[in-house]
Amino acid sequence: MNSSQLVNIAAAGEMIRVFPVRTHWTPNDEWAFVGHPPFFRPGNRLTPVFVSVVFTWFRDYAEKIAESWRMYYDDVRVGGPAYDDAGGEFVPGRFLKAGCTITSRGCPKQCGWCKVPFAEGALRLLPIKPGWIVQDNNLLACPEHHIRSVFDMLRAQDRAVFFNGGLDKHYLKPWHREMFDSIKIGELWFACDVTKDLEHLERAAIILEGIPIRKRRCYTMIGYEGESLKDAEARVEKVLELGFMPFTQLYQPPTADMPTKVYGADWKAVARKWSRPAAYMGKTGA
Repeated sequence: MNSSQLVNIAAAGEMIRVFPVRTHWTPNDEWAFVGHPPFFRPGNRLTPVFVSVVFTWFRDYAEKIAESWRMYYDDVRVGGPAYDDAGGEFVPGRFLKAGCTITSRGCPKQCGWCKVPFAEGALRLLPIKPGWIVQDNNLLACPEHHIRSVFDMLRAQDRAVFFNGGLDKHYLKPWHREMFDSIKIGELWFACDVTKDLEHLERAAIILEGIPIRKRRCYTMIGYEGESLKDAEARVEKVLELGFMPFTQLYQPPTADMPTKVYGADWKAVARKWSRPAAYMGKTGA
């Protein structure tokens, strides 16, 4: 029987976690697997198996994987972000590799290209679990007391901190800079997905002045709502000019069962160039 609620489960006991493909964030412990079951398998028929799916276009493949695991286990469930799981309390190392932490879920915004507010709902706080790779959808939208508690935890890690979940430029305030200065910064990730975001990123650049560009990263989606290639590349170039390293992705509808928007070679070339710092940093002299 399938269940889309993978995270609302008891913390006690071993469980097998299965992923359709391996990514940078896939756990690598002995109870985490990618794809179909191997010849040697842990546990017994009563051991629960959870197939976690991030992208909607992997759902069909994930269902096939689940069927193969059901040959050996009685309780096999499929779910995850691709199934609009709202998410429960974060358990370190369960569905994200060791070092990752999530201290809040949901988002107060309603961006048309993002499914987070529709899947996870309104912003809600979670118990703060230790980690140094922060994957919150919108940490800076959280109340000040929560953010300060998160930074108390991060300082205790005594290592470089990476905000890969993203930091929302619309919520960035000068006192946040004091928090960043209190930790070892690995990478600060922002986003600039439409032209009107540039003015807010410019304000963020002022607050973050003095932090090296190699630590200031920016997701830059292109191709949303009829954006021209010329306008897209001009926006990405401005992001670099403001002191952020762009990492570009081609827009795809977030709820599609498979990538449905088709891009030509010119769009793909721009996305490839601006997702590889080696391809643009030397040319600009940044």
